[in-house]
Amino acid sequence: MGLYRRADLTKPSNLRSVFRDIRNHLAGNASGITRDEALAQQVINLLFCKIFDEVNTAPDDIVEFRFGHLEDPSEVRARVIRLFEKVRDEYPDVFDEDDKLTLDAKSLAYVVGELQAYGLSEADRDAVGDAFEVFIGPALRGAEGQFFTPRNVVRTVVAMVNPQPGEMIIDPACGSGGFLTVALEHVWAALEQEGATKAWSPAMLERRKRDVATRTFRGLDKDSFLAKCTKAYMAIIGDGRGGVFRVDSSLQKPDEWPTQVRDKVPLGKFDVVLTNPPYGKKIRITGESTLSQYEMGYRWTTDVSTGKKVLSKDLQKDQPPQLLFVERCLQLLKPGGRLGIVLPESLFGSSSYSHIVEWLQGKARVLAIASMPEPLFKTSGKVGTHTKVVTVVLQKLPLKSPPEPIFMADAKWCGHDSRGNETVRVAADGTRTLLDDVPTIAKRYRAWRDDGELVNDHLGFTLPPDRLAGTILIPKYYDPELAAQIMRLEATHDLPALAEFMDADVLNIQTGVEVGKMAYGTGPIPFIRTSDISNWELKADPKHGVSEELYAALKAQYPHKFDVRAGDIFVVKDGTYLVGTSAVVSDLDTKILYQSHLFKIRVSDAGAIDPWLLFAALNSPIAKRQIRSKRFTQDIIDTLGNRLSEIRVPIPRDAELRERIARETERTVQLRSRLREETRRLTLEIEGDAAYGDLESMEEAE
Repeated sequence: MGLYRRADLTKPSNLRSVFRDIRNHLAGNASGITRDEALAQQVINLLFCKIFDEVNTAPDDIVEFRFGHLEDPSEVRARVIRLFEKVRDEYPDVFDEDDKLTLDAKSLAYVVGELQAYGLSEADRDAVGDAFEVFIGPALRGAEGQFFTPRNVVRTVVAMVNPQPGEMIIDPACGSGGFLTVALEHVWAALEQEGATKAWSPAMLERRKRDVATRTFRGLDKDSFLAKCTKAYMAIIGDGRGGVFRVDSSLQKPDEWPTQVRDKVPLGKFDVVLTNPPYGKKIRITGESTLSQYEMGYRWTTDVSTGKKVLSKDLQKDQPPQLLFVERCLQLLKPGGRLGIVLPESLFGSSSYSHIVEWLQGKARVLAIASMPEPLFKTSGKVGTHTKVVTVVLQKLPLKSPPEPIFMADAKWCGHDSRGNETVRVAADGTRTLLDDVPTIAKRYRAWRDDGELVNDHLGFTLPPDRLAGTILIPKYYDPELAAQIMRLEATHDLPALAEFMDADVLNIQTGVEVGKMAYGTGPIPFIRTSDISNWELKADPKHGVSEELYAALKAQYPHKFDVRAGDIFVVKDGTYLVGTSAVVSDLDTKILYQSHLFKIRVSDAGAIDPWLLFAALNSPIAKRQIRSKRFTQDIIDTLGNRLSEIRVPIPRDAELRERIARETERTVQLRSRLREETRRLTLEIEGDAAYGDLESMEEAE
């Protein structure tokens, strides 16, 4: 509590935790209001008071939005209500007489006290979006696959697309206005530069700013409260509120929109689209009227002459929204227009979407694509989403310029972890550094696009279109640092791909079976899952053992999957952080079932490659880095898929070194196996059981 000059306000680092504290306090103490929706509306109205106060207070003046030391809460409430009345009077087309601050004095003063020290207009995250999500976001937005985009990502996308004054700009899923407000700031910065060059008067610059905001910015959203939030946000920071509309759906036919929207949002007339559309497998768009507008609304069939998928004349029953949104964005653009969009990464790596990527490449040129870290949206709402996303910059065809390299980047850090806490690294001298790669990507892209400068690492590199591996557009797959590391190793190592051994029948690779959870604990036969691969060993969990009868039945059905021998290598195929983890089968582990998410690799010709050398090579840093580059996210889990065959294993050319590594690896694994056997023996011996090696008796005892 205290007095604050506007210049003293600090940039907030974690508004979500502040809003969580506010929500918890109001839920237990606010009188007369209990529903999260009503509390959210009150808090967001207060946020607009705060932002309005910041925008309209000189740096050295005391802000109105404050809770002074020893000040009576009723005085705070009266002052803030006057402030809200100013906001309401200033923007009567956004707020009406029914919009009121109804929080009791103590609750309102508490909220003011929690927020007063921060400069919300300078926040790295969308303050309104964060507040909305903490209070009611999970119920109203997360269930529909919509998550508010962190400000660092919004700024990066806007900087890469680089909208200019006079260009028509739209977000067809505008939410709380994040993309529109940042784009408006970006365009205004360009106007200020132009004004300085041309010596415009302050009044002329202000007229140009308001003209651009009013004439060229548009936003659509199905949520009336969020559309209103965007209007308010745009109004307070400048203008542009007249171009924000609520519609039943941005995907419906434009002639089903209200007349005002149809007039202000014509298809094929926009220079820039910036958006983060809803996505998710559980969300489906239905209805002939909507689906028939889109090529993506029709079924794909396989052309028997080419084997390729082609569009048919039959409508889909339903379709996920992200595909239709991409097409709607392209419909909104004029030829040569630019699209900055956030999409699931799986769209650009899954073979099941390859025909979609081919379709997209026929409609637009991919200018840039950047992978975001998994925690980006994990904090969105109460549970968020594990969906891994990419930011993509596209330019609508046709274009007169020839094809150009695609800019790619792979962010490892996004400024927060999966719990919403800042990712800060503290140096020995106490210096704190926020780990956030996202802004660097925008700087790298602009340096390359504007000046031809390129660092050529995972935060910025280019790839000629003819070097794309089919329709794979995931940046880490083309990791330039990994390619350089492999090139350096080629001086001392052979680096054959596993596919070479597979083609020569030196390696045989199988995957396992699934038994279902109801089979767990029914018998003594170990069922090996991905989590049972650890420290080069299989560590079966007796709780997941299956019956002899099920084992026999499945073995009769899939005999090739039950041929497990000592020396076979298991590699985790699907999962999360375990993908690529491996273990060697011992003599104790041959009577087992193993999961379909595991590869079983067998060397059938040890003269071509020693199996122990292969196992060591699969665990080398270069192999691990390749595995990371080739594991793609499908929905919420990663998979290595058939890209395992692309892994190039490092084989030293020095024969003595090869032999030493192979034998030491063998000794290490066998020692682990003997120690495991000794552990079993001792646990049985303590009961006086003479059958020390009887694995089944031990499992039955458990």
